[in-house]
Amino acid sequence: MIDFRYHLVSLIAVFLAIALGIVIGTTQLNGPVTDNLKGQVSSLEQDKRSLEDSTRQLQAQRDSGDAFETAVAPALVNGALAGRSVVLVITNDQVTTNTVEDVTALVGKAGGTVNGTLRLQPQYSDPSSASSLESYVTGSGLPAGVQLPETGDAGQLVAALLAQVLMAPAAGPPPSTADLSSVLAGLSALSVLSQDSASVTPADYAVVLTAGGFQRSEAGQRNATLIQLAAALDAAGSGAVVAGDTASAQDNGMVGVLRSDPTTSAAVSSVDNVDTIAGQISTVLALGREGEGTSGKYGTGQDTQPVPPVPSATP
Repeated sequence: MIDFRYHLVSLIAVFLAIALGIVIGTTQLNGPVTDNLKGQVSSLEQDKRSLEDSTRQLQAQRDSGDAFETAVAPALVNGALAGRSVVLVITNDQVTTNTVEDVTALVGKAGGTVNGTLRLQPQYSDPSSASSLESYVTGSGLPAGVQLPETGDAGQLVAALLAQVLMAPAAGPPPSTADLSSVLAGLSALSVLSQDSASVTPADYAVVLTAGGFQRSEAGQRNATLIQLAAALDAAGSGAVVAGDTASAQDNGMVGVLRSDPTTSAAVSSVDNVDTIAGQISTVLALGREGEGTSGKYGTGQDTQPVPPVPSATP
């Protein structure tokens, strides 16, 4: 008869055999598994070094390209804005100081002058500001001679007012500096814009600088208000260019929305890489083209030209 002790010894023997099998199997596998893992690690390290080398090469190429563009930019834009003036309008805080300074400097290299820089506050395109803006624009404190469209759209009314005091018409006398100062003071009091430069005087052209986009829920209405301003500035002066970064060319950005409107994009030029030297060159050259009555889409986006045609040198 098999007793309990026999069963116990048998179970112990089975578990010992299993344990011994695991030990032997692990010992046999350790070498190949370890070698395989070491090989994978070595391969990943080589891939990482290759990627780092490629990144350094691409960065060096980009730096070289930027240096070349910086060197040739003054020659490319030379005379494009000779004797003309430009006002800069910044739409949001995502536009960098470097971009503003670089565009200002290149306008100077083109023979032009930046007459001032305005910064729109978020309240400018906020639908909740419409009532106070409409009250101001339709009030009695506006400069004499201002003609506003017959509409209840506050964005269109403010755009028309700003354009009439900010832009010098292609034919006829420019607006008075006193009228412009009065309107800027009134709108500043409503916290919809501020003045970034020491002074702002009427100009021939406008560059509307933008970056990024709005939240999807509010993008449509806010962008529409900004585009109304760009269109009004373009119509009142010698031309306007909306210049932004790549993100602004998306469907929630000002450049993207402008380009989706066939009518406005046929009148107002756009640039989608103004944060680069090439985009800044395009912005300045596009102003010159606007003065000739030609608008275009420039940059790296779909259906764009890399840069506007460079004006022929005068003999």
